Amino acid sequence: MKKIGITGLILMLILLAGCSASETNKKEANTNEEKVTVNIGIQQSLGPLLIAQKKGWFEEAFAKVGAEVKWTEFQSGPPHFEAMASDRLDFGQVGNSPVVAAQAADIPFKEISNSSDGLKGNAILVQKNSSIKSLKDLKGKKIAVAKGSSGFNLLYRALDKAGLDPDKDVQIIQLQPDEAQPAFETGSVDAWSIWEPFITFQKVEHDARVLEDGESLNVYSPGFTIVRTKFADEHPELVVEFLKVYEKALRWQEENLDEAIKIYAEAKKIDPEVVRQVLENNPALNKPISGEIIQAQQETADFQYSMEAIKQKIDTSKVVDNTYIEKALKELEK
Repeated sequence: MKKIGITGLILMLILLAGCSASETNKKEANTNEEKVTVNIGIQQSLGPLLIAQKKGWFEEAFAKVGAEVKWTEFQSGPPHFEAMASDRLDFGQVGNSPVVAAQAADIPFKEISNSSDGLKGNAILVQKNSSIKSLKDLKGKKIAVAKGSSGFNLLYRALDKAGLDPDKDVQIIQLQPDEAQPAFETGSVDAWSIWEPFITFQKVEHDARVLEDGESLNVYSPGFTIVRTKFADEHPELVVEFLKVYEKALRWQEENLDEAIKIYAEAKKIDPEVVRQVLENNPALNKPISGEIIQAQQETADFQYSMEAIKQKIDTSKVVDNTYIEKALKELEK
C-alpha cells in the first residue's frame, strides 16, 4: 500500500508539473507573439494625416487592438511603392501618376479612398521675372520634376499640349522636392513642376508665377489613400479603422481650421497664410473613388502608355476598392 501511495504521489506530481509547464509555455507563446505593426507613410503635404500623426490618434486607435504604429517620411509618391513592394509599408497617400506606374509594375496595392481632386494641387512654376510666358516658351529650358510623381504627369501632359518633345525640346532634370527647391530658387533650373504646399510657398515667399496648373490644363491629378494588398487581406478591420481615424482628423480640421493651420505652420515652419492658401487650393477629401476619377486615371494611364512611360496597358478600375471607405463612413454615422 505504501508503495502504491508513493507511486501515485509521484505520478500526480509529474502530471501537475506537466500542466504547469504547459501553462507556462502558453503564456510565453502569447508573450512572444509578435504585435501587428502598422507602417504608415507620410509626405510633406499638409493634411489630416499630419494632424492625426501630431495628435497620436492612429497610435491610440491601433493600441486598442494590440497593434503599434511606425511612421516613415517620403519625399514623393514613387518611393511609397518601393517600400510596399518589399512589405515595409502598409498605408500611404500619393498622387495619380505613382499609382499608375505601380499598377503597371504589378505592385500589389489598393486605392481605398479619394484624398483630393488635385485640379489645383499640381502646377508648373517659373520665377516672377522669367521670360517664360507660355508653355511653348519652355523650349530649350531646364525643368525640375520628381520622376513618376503627379508633377511628372502634369509636366508631360503640358508639353504634349504645347507640341514639345520631352526628349528633344526641353531638358528635364529629375529632382526630389528637397533638391528641386534650391535649384529653382537659385535659378539652376528655369521651371519646376511640383505640388502643394511647395506651389503656394513659392508664390507667397518668392513671388513665383504659376505657368499652368491642373485646372488650366483640365488635367486631374487626384490623390489617393492606398494600402498594401496583403495587409488589407490579413487585417481588413485595421484598414477600416485607419480610414475612420483619418476621417476623424479631417472633420477636426474642418471644425478647428485656425488651430489646424497653426499645427501645420509650426510643423513645417512656414507662414500660416501659406498654409491657409494651400488648404483652400487643394482641400482634403476622404470619400469613395468616383467613376469620374477612375476615368481621369484611365486617361492618365493611356497617355503614359502612349509616351512609353509605362510598359503595359492597364485598367485603372482594377486597383480601386471602395468597400473599406464605405464601411468606415457608415460606422461613423452610427
